[in-house]
Amino acid sequence: MKKIIFILTMLPVLLMAQKETFNPNYTNNRSPLMAKPYVELPLGAIKPLGWLDEQMKRMVVGMSGNLDVQYSKVVGSRNGWLGGDGDVWERGPYWIDGLLPLAYIMKDQKLIDKVQPWIEWTLASQKESGYFGPEIDRGPEPGLQRDNAKDWWPKMVVLKIMQQYYSATNDKRVIPFLTNYFKYQLAELPKNPLGKWTFWGEQRGGDNLMVVYWLYSVTGDKFLLDLGELIHKQTFDWTDVFLNRNDLSRQHSTHGVNLAQGFKAPTIYSQANTDSKYSLAPKKAINDMRHTIAFPTGLWAADEMLRFGNPTQGSELCTAVEMMFSLENMLAITGDVQWADQLERITYNVLPSQISADFNERQYYQQINQISMTKESRNFVTSHNNTDNLMGLLTGYPCCTTNMHQGWPKFTQNLWYSTADNGIAALIYAPSEVVAKVANGTSVKITESTNYPFKENINFKFQFVDKKVKQGSFPFHLRVPDWCENPEIMLNGKKMEVSFQADRIVKINRNWKNGDELVVNFPMKVAVSYWFDGAAVLERGPLLYGLKMNEKWVQKNDPVKFGNYHEITSDSPWNYCLLDKYLKPETLQESVTVTQKSEIAAYPWTLQDAPITLSIKAKRLPWGEYKGSPGPIQYFSQIGDKLSDEEEVIQLIPFGCTKLRITEFPVR
Repeated sequence: MKKIIFILTMLPVLLMAQKETFNPNYTNNRSPLMAKPYVELPLGAIKPLGWLDEQMKRMVVGMSGNLDVQYSKVVGSRNGWLGGDGDVWERGPYWIDGLLPLAYIMKDQKLIDKVQPWIEWTLASQKESGYFGPEIDRGPEPGLQRDNAKDWWPKMVVLKIMQQYYSATNDKRVIPFLTNYFKYQLAELPKNPLGKWTFWGEQRGGDNLMVVYWLYSVTGDKFLLDLGELIHKQTFDWTDVFLNRNDLSRQHSTHGVNLAQGFKAPTIYSQANTDSKYSLAPKKAINDMRHTIAFPTGLWAADEMLRFGNPTQGSELCTAVEMMFSLENMLAITGDVQWADQLERITYNVLPSQISADFNERQYYQQINQISMTKESRNFVTSHNNTDNLMGLLTGYPCCTTNMHQGWPKFTQNLWYSTADNGIAALIYAPSEVVAKVANGTSVKITESTNYPFKENINFKFQFVDKKVKQGSFPFHLRVPDWCENPEIMLNGKKMEVSFQADRIVKINRNWKNGDELVVNFPMKVAVSYWFDGAAVLERGPLLYGLKMNEKWVQKNDPVKFGNYHEITSDSPWNYCLLDKYLKPETLQESVTVTQKSEIAAYPWTLQDAPITLSIKAKRLPWGEYKGSPGPIQYFSQIGDKLSDEEEVIQLIPFGCTKLRITEFPVR
């Protein structure tokens, strides 16, 4: 048997020694920036398969592909970023920031044609000074003035768009366009800093810095390093917040989405500054959140501003997609698979549960314990006529209507990476296919067949693109998820011995041959974790599980502002507690019955098609409803003997398959 050695992930100290790492196939960071262990592949190199392909197809025919029709008054032809008299701020760019990668990943010409006018107008708008974009103030609806057109923030979204566009097309116009704009920034920021017009630019400056460093690695223009230092100094100091302040344990201390975007700022800057504080800051932040604002989904409570992690508080959809994007960047820069674990946790639990199956409605605020979605006051700030937790196109605040589209496409784009050692890495798992260059430029196609995250097995099949090439030597990197104790690997039907160290990266360096098949098995055990006020959450692999509840969907309409939306209610009992005797380490595996469907539905993220069910005994208790939500969990410390005498078997399904559920259970 062949032994696999798990090598240490390249931490910042090791990266310093790798500054001059050369990958002839894809552009890594240029010195003096630290080399990244993982480099993003060109947009379009990765193809979704299986259930992920179905997910993306639903986006194409749903809201993502048709938002210019469904929300035409804002992102239609009158949008200011198309030269019209409409919104000049973030909403149009938000949509394109998700539509563009969707279009090129799916190779959908109709969507590509929708994207192109936004690109062309933006390129043509650039002035001699380097400034680009609208110049006249206009609000989110035609005729309504709101935000300053010169605000730095919406242009940061456009910078991301142009970087992706270049990755997909190699359009040479992008490089001088960005170069001229960054020269403009270098001249203007001392006079008009990032926070001059709104605080968004100041708090989200990491997005700006990210593209500056990317362009430097393409062109080598030294002024970009000076600009990077200036942007860093003007950006809100997230490093200090994470290391030295108590913001993450105080309610209302900061904005929830700003935290998601700012989370990557220390890591982005760590490419230019090797001080260990920039690597330590986000790790400390995660640890500090765990018992304050955090949710088991990998996010946190914030109805705009931060809240303690009570499971009936709200979590904004924008927070999910922005934190996903932060984690994707942090994973590539650091190689730390902690960020991959958290990325899968958010993606596979939050995204499908907060967006409708047809991808035409979404929920602004989501609750971990959610027993109804109705138009009534909740346990969090509901400032949109109590529509914040309804399933609709425009319910709550419309930022999520335009920003949600980046979630799945960018996740797909980050399933595979080129490696600093001229190989390829699968650090995030989903059914997909990649074509990438390895070794001395040889192109290889790897097909990943799997029903992960529901199933444990992942099958990789290797094929060289050039029919004349029959074999080639290159390293293949795999991540072992944090929840997996004993991974199993089979190469062409033969078991390979596995041992691993703390970094959880497997590196298989061999002479790969056409038709090689690598089968990876990550055994999933049921686990329990404890959250707000000692509430218990059942998990299995990357998935959380919530109480299975009937769902009654009723369509309603607000013709003035919110349009069509759905209220969802249930006649299922929900007031259960889990029993401590069944949650102990020595009894948990025997106490929970895992039932798996033999066939996974094309789209598995629904109540009816949930692929896995967990069954466990529980008891009813006098747990009342408060403002359409479950009452406070801490109440149960005083219920005494009011528990039901009878144990019932309850069923839990993946969180992502639910719209209504109890996820955090009181324990007796």
